[in-house]
Amino acid sequence: MDLKGKKVLVAGTGVSGIASALLLLDAGADTILYDGSEKLCAEDIHAKSEKLSGVPVLLGTAGTEQICRECHKATQGKAPFDFVVLSPGVPVDLPVVKTLKESGAAVWGEIELAYRCAKGRLAAITGTNGKTTTTALAGEILKSYFADVKVVGNIGIPYTSLAAQMTDDTVTAAEISSFQLETADTFCPDVSAILNITPDHLNRHHTMECYIAVKESITKNQKPGQVCVLNYEDEALRAFGETISDHLNVIYFSSKQRLERGMYLEGNCIYWAGENEVKAVVDTGELNLLGTHNYENVMAAAAVTHSLGVPFEKIREVLKTFRAVAHRIEYVEEIAGVRYYNDSKATNPDAAIQGIRAMERPTWLIGGGYDKQSGYGEWIDAFEGKVEKLVLIGATKEKIANEAAEKGFTDVVMCESLEEAVAYCHSHAREGDAVLLSPACASWDMFANYEKRGDLFKELVRGYRQ
Repeated sequence: MDLKGKKVLVAGTGVSGIASALLLLDAGADTILYDGSEKLCAEDIHAKSEKLSGVPVLLGTAGTEQICRECHKATQGKAPFDFVVLSPGVPVDLPVVKTLKESGAAVWGEIELAYRCAKGRLAAITGTNGKTTTTALAGEILKSYFADVKVVGNIGIPYTSLAAQMTDDTVTAAEISSFQLETADTFCPDVSAILNITPDHLNRHHTMECYIAVKESITKNQKPGQVCVLNYEDEALRAFGETISDHLNVIYFSSKQRLERGMYLEGNCIYWAGENEVKAVVDTGELNLLGTHNYENVMAAAAVTHSLGVPFEKIREVLKTFRAVAHRIEYVEEIAGVRYYNDSKATNPDAAIQGIRAMERPTWLIGGGYDKQSGYGEWIDAFEGKVEKLVLIGATKEKIANEAAEKGFTDVVMCESLEEAVAYCHSHAREGDAVLLSPACASWDMFANYEKRGDLFKELVRGYRQ
């Protein structure tokens, strides 16, 4: 894509926004940065890269009003920007975004910009839970077979930061969130995967119908014969697969039943059922990942990478050595016979249910955080026979405690901080127990992101080593 001389507004000055701006500047675009936060200053943004020196920065209410004025002036003529790049954290229903669209400017997301600038083949993985593990695993499998592999997206590496380095020989694995899919236009992966869809981010998408539609839109530009990997045990995805199977090659995976075609778990073995053969892929006892949800991630990663040409022999080698990604049921330490696990990436109840199911010891569960308007009933139902004590922190602690009481679970302790919660668990958990940080909530009430929350948990735990 020729960006030279294009006038582009980048909304959001976080990691994705800065990566987009740098890509645009390197390509010769006339780039302007915008962020609605009143707490930022231009000097701090310019300091993020020497290349940003001199780039105009519009901030806060004044910046928003300036953009709106320029848009209103342009309503009868040319739009003030050739296009706008929204960072994933910028909601598409903000008034300023609506004004930009009405001015005639194209509004894209960071992954749309990256896709238009990138080359090679692309596997894009979305879903409510398991995206990071599946993408990381797919990336490791691809790296074992192809010379030039990039792993990007919501996994922590902006797609735009590596797009310019991609060639026709590049194979990319991308973790794609619903926020990123909202602003996709021509984005078209060679292989897509939707791992599952359960309630999440309803404060942004408002209804489950909208959330499901956004997730399923990852396939909207795929061409006949391209691949979509879906979870057969998710009713919405099983039905969706039937609607797209007339033009896409749909590959299902299942953790509960044998499939005539696709990946499935039977007993302790994962199998691939092709057109003319059934092949054992890996025994679950050979994996370093815990829990059925992780076996589903393994099946999805295997299906994605095999669709890109990786033989099962090579896939099996990687599956047997891959370990859990940071912050997803990550083993931290064993102290005085108590094992500590960091599941900070469980930012919704369904993900947190998987964490509980993976525990094989009586568990002291640390939960709570930012309120995404989730319900916690099913999560609390999963406590039975597993959770010794629920230790709550964050903005949702009262809400969760009330729902727990309604469910008859009253072994609840309220803490003011993660430090206090870890200290309580360390003092009261007994040899043979586990302590699990699996919040079922986002981190934004107390931490910048789930990584910061998980890192602090690990630091606190290791502080109790003798």
